[in-house]
Amino acid sequence: MKAMILAAGLGTRLRPLTNDRPKALVEVGGRTLLEITLARLRGFGIREVIVNVHHFADMVVEYLKRNNNFGMRIEVSREEELLDTGGGLKKAAHFFLDNGGGGDEPFVLHNVDVISTIDVERMVQVHNERQALATLAVQKRETSRYLLFDEDARLCGRRPGREQIPQLVRACEQPEALAFSGVHVISSRLFAMMSERGAFSIIDAYLRLAGQGEKIVSFRADEYYWRDLGRPEGVAQAEKDLEEKVISV
Repeated sequence: MKAMILAAGLGTRLRPLTNDRPKALVEVGGRTLLEITLARLRGFGIREVIVNVHHFADMVVEYLKRNNNFGMRIEVSREEELLDTGGGLKKAAHFFLDNGGGGDEPFVLHNVDVISTIDVERMVQVHNERQALATLAVQKRETSRYLLFDEDARLCGRRPGREQIPQLVRACEQPEALAFSGVHVISSRLFAMMSERGAFSIIDAYLRLAGQGEKIVSFRADEYYWRDLGRPEGVAQAEKDLEEKVISV
C-alpha cells in the first residue's frame, strides 16, 4: 500500500515556528512532524510515500536525503504554486497509477500537521468492506467546519459552523455533524473522477461526487487520540501529552 503526506502548506497558523522552516520540519518531542507521520505509516506496513512540498521545499528534500528516506521509498511532489489538498493529490496521481492501470487499489492520504493513534489498518478494512470511494476518519468534537453524514455513514453535506445552515449535496433527513481528522483512505479510481483543475479542496471533490451517488463514508475515530498541530498551542499541548505519556511517538 502507498500513501501521500500533505506537507506543502505555508504553515502561517504555526508562526513563528515556521518562520525559518516548513511545517513538516516543526518538532514535537524532538522529532519532526514529517518523521512522526512517516513512522506512523511505516507502522502500518506502508513503505512507499509521496510528499508534496512548496514552502522551504529544499529543506524537506535535504532532510529526507540526510535521513536516507527513513528506509522508505519516498518521492517528492514540488508545487510551484500551492494546489490545495485536491490539486496536490491530483498532481501526484502518477505515483499511485504507475503500474500502468487505473485499478482500485486503496491508498492513504494524511495531513502532516496532525498526530493521532487512529488505526489506519482498521480504516482500510472498513473501506474495503464498504466498497467505498473514500473513507474519512471523523470524530464527534468541536470544529469550525463540519462534514455531514447520513444514518448509513455516507457523506451528504457540510456545515461551516455549529449554528450555520447545512449545505446538503443529497437528501439526508437527520445528518450527523462530525469533525474531519485529516486522515483518508482513498480508492485509486478517484483520479479518473477528479474533473476539478488547478488548486482545489479534496473536500469539494468529495461533496460533488457524493452528490452524484458515489460512496464517501465515515470512519468513527472517537476512541483514538488526535490533535491538530497546525497552531503553536497544538504543538505545545502535544509536547505536554508526550511528557505525561498520553501518547508516544
